[in-house]
Amino acid sequence: DETAAVLLLVTLAGRGFIPPELGIVLVLGVNLGSSIIAPLLTRNADPGVRVVPIGNLLMRGMGSLVMLILFMALKPPVGFLGATGPDQIVNAHILFNVIILLAGLPLAGLVYRASEKIVALGAGPEPAAALDVVELSALNESALHTPSQALANAAREVVRVCETVEIMLKRIIELYESADSDKIKALAALDDRVDKKHAAIKLYLAKVTKNPLSEDEALRCQELIGACVKLEQVGDIIVRNMLVHVRKKLERGLEFTPEGWRELSAFHASVLANARLAFNVLVSRDPETARQLVLEKDLLREREKETSASHFVRLRDGTAKSVETSSIHLDTIRDLKQINSLLASMAYPVLEERGLLGGSRLKAG
Repeated sequence: DETAAVLLLVTLAGRGFIPPELGIVLVLGVNLGSSIIAPLLTRNADPGVRVVPIGNLLMRGMGSLVMLILFMALKPPVGFLGATGPDQIVNAHILFNVIILLAGLPLAGLVYRASEKIVALGAGPEPAAALDVVELSALNESALHTPSQALANAAREVVRVCETVEIMLKRIIELYESADSDKIKALAALDDRVDKKHAAIKLYLAKVTKNPLSEDEALRCQELIGACVKLEQVGDIIVRNMLVHVRKKLERGLEFTPEGWRELSAFHASVLANARLAFNVLVSRDPETARQLVLEKDLLREREKETSASHFVRLRDGTAKSVETSSIHLDTIRDLKQINSLLASMAYPVLEERGLLGGSRLKAG
């Protein structure tokens, strides 16, 4: 206990066992030691609990260490602290804590942020991140000699890629409104996951083709490979193109006009809805859903023309925010349109099988 230790030093000084200078050095050592105890006792506690003890260590621990070094180096007279050794030790303890209090008032915010960062460095992975490490793969090697089962396994894994891409597509538009380095890194990490699964699925399906396949199985294999490639390309567009726009907007402190943001959000919502249709087509292979997806592609092309026209009207009128964000707005629309085209093409194999597609256009009737 800090108080007990100081009282012990006062008693020893009163009986002449230690000089006041040594007592003051020991008092500073007591303050340093007491600031270490709380972080040690809370080292396994929740991060929120550990911030205050770490802050105390930074203020009192570092403060006592600095004062100790200065006192031993400069050897100042201690007579002003009191007439007797015990008084000098007690007053030195009080003076030290007053100095820490006065220094802590303007530095509180800085120390708190530093404490949070220190705690974050030592924090373990979040539960979701820990689960990602042990995530099971549907690509069972023992099923390779049974093509129907192997293709079903590959389809399950492609669906997981669909889920990851959907998360990326949802989060990217959120970053246009509120972004920071952690959110940007998290989105880039999802793309790394897509890339790894894409490579694993292609390798697995390549092994499947070493066995004799029926015509339907061969077509399904090609369909899954094509879907996987398109999903990987969508992930790349989100990270290599749209995330660049997010960084540019963040670094320059740019803001969309209310009208521009509404148009961009609505366009993104249409693409996200079409993405879900595409993922459903991959699983159900329903021709009506596939047909709807291709029709939506044509509708989105018209929405793109309308959005671009509205944007150019704002530019012509000299709206400052429109001028500042023009390239980001137009590039984002272009990227979303490209993503939509890739996802819509996932419907083509289903429509081609039924003779409902001519080139990339639906046949009449």
